[in-house]
Order: sequence, then structure tokens, then C-alpha cells
Amino acid sequence: MLRKIIQATLIVFLTTGTVSAQMPTPGVHLKDDKPSRTKEQKEYDKALDRAYQSAVKKIPEAEKKSDPWGNVRPTPSAAAKNKQ
Repeated sequence: MLRKIIQATLIVFLTTGTVSAQMPTPGVHLKDDKPSRTKEQKEYDKALDRAYQSAVKKIPEAEKKSDPWGNVRPTPSAAAKNKQ
């Protein structure tokens, strides 16, 4: 009898710990705590974005699409090619 009471109490304690971990804590607002950015920081961000965009434009386009599984797949038959 005592053993069952202890086990039931232990189960209740374990489940309340799990449930309390899923509930938001009162008074803590992590999403609203963003500090406002200064004018210099905003200008730096814009300069960084411009540098990134210019670097992306310098990357050449891929000439041929690579197919890493091309050697594994069987080649389609002539009838299948005509269907497409």
C-alpha cells in the first residue's frame, strides 16, 4: 500500500515537471526585448547587404546541371523517350 502511494506521488511529481516546462514563465518576454538599432548600425547593415548582393552577382551560373544519380539510374528506352 505504501509502495503504491510512493509510486503514484513520484508519477505526479514527474508529470508536473514536464507540464511546467511547457508553460511560459510569467514576466519573461524574449521576443519583445530587441534593442533598437542606431543609425550607424542600420547603415552598416545596408552596406553589408549591398556587398553581399554584389558578391552573389559575381558568381557565374552553372553551365551544366549535374546529376549525381545519373550513373545509378537505368537509361530510358527509346519508347519512353518518344513518349516525352
